[in-house]
Amino acid sequence: MIVVTGAAGFIGSCLVRKLNDERFFDVVVVDDFSNKEKAPNLEGKRFSAKVHRDEFANWLKQNHRFVQFVFHIGARTDTTEMSTEVFDRLNLNYTKSVWKLCVEYGLPLVYASSAATYGAGELGYDDDEKIIPDLKPLNPYGVSKNEFDKWALKEKKRPYFYAGLKFFNVYGPNEYHKGRMASVIFHAYNQIQKNGEMKLFRSHRPDYKDGEQKRDFVYVKDVVNVCYFLMHHRRDSGIYNLGSGRARTFLDLAKNIFYALDKKPEIQFIDTPVDIRDTYQYFTEASMDKLAGIGYDIPFHGLEQGVSDYVKNYLVGSKYY
Repeated sequence: MIVVTGAAGFIGSCLVRKLNDERFFDVVVVDDFSNKEKAPNLEGKRFSAKVHRDEFANWLKQNHRFVQFVFHIGARTDTTEMSTEVFDRLNLNYTKSVWKLCVEYGLPLVYASSAATYGAGELGYDDDEKIIPDLKPLNPYGVSKNEFDKWALKEKKRPYFYAGLKFFNVYGPNEYHKGRMASVIFHAYNQIQKNGEMKLFRSHRPDYKDGEQKRDFVYVKDVVNVCYFLMHHRRDSGIYNLGSGRARTFLDLAKNIFYALDKKPEIQFIDTPVDIRDTYQYFTEASMDKLAGIGYDIPFHGLEQGVSDYVKNYLVGSKYY
């Protein structure tokens, strides 16, 4: 059995698809399953058990002998949520409980961290674990992810193999349910289809022109490829960046969406919402040398390739992966 938490969500459901495509069908999907908009993410996928996240600990105590690997992808990912209690419960403490169960039952673990831990990037975007205690995330979500990374690095009892993955700006199919937190590509596609144009946040910093804010956009198919590699690798425990390794501007992103739709770019700029303006990252770029150093050599999708696949094969027609 392979466990995937957050399996009804964006990255989790894509991971289930990847496992199915690789002929792994004895998959245990864990989530709260209360959001009906997530239900289509699991349609057509094969799995052997469906477990509510609140029952997972009890389920694992009874079934750990049959489990081969645990992917803990589930998390509260709303960067506009300001309640530290929510993040303490769903991100920090829940992940601690999963970690301890993996230690107790001798199970390998991959868990989701985040590039939000890097904050404004004062210390760069190198996944050197020595800088983790000094990172300054910009919002409670990033804090919760960094607090767990810090806790894990201090723990003497660890799973025999573990990897924390700092996801950068992940985009791709199965994010229809995410609302405001869906990728820029998802929102831009809908704007273009409705109005023939799209809106980007203008820059509120003099050192960046409008639309030239840069992010490391990484296609979800690359993310699940890395997860699958680690499931077989099972050595070189640590915390790793997971981005494309190349920062691209939002203008690049927007233009490629228009090109995928065979339309002329029509882009307008709007103010960044006040509630996220002070915590908005203007630049992220993953250093990917550490992952390459343990043998991962599958090329990542370029922005042009990833956007084209996502738009043409999924967004057009509202298809799922």
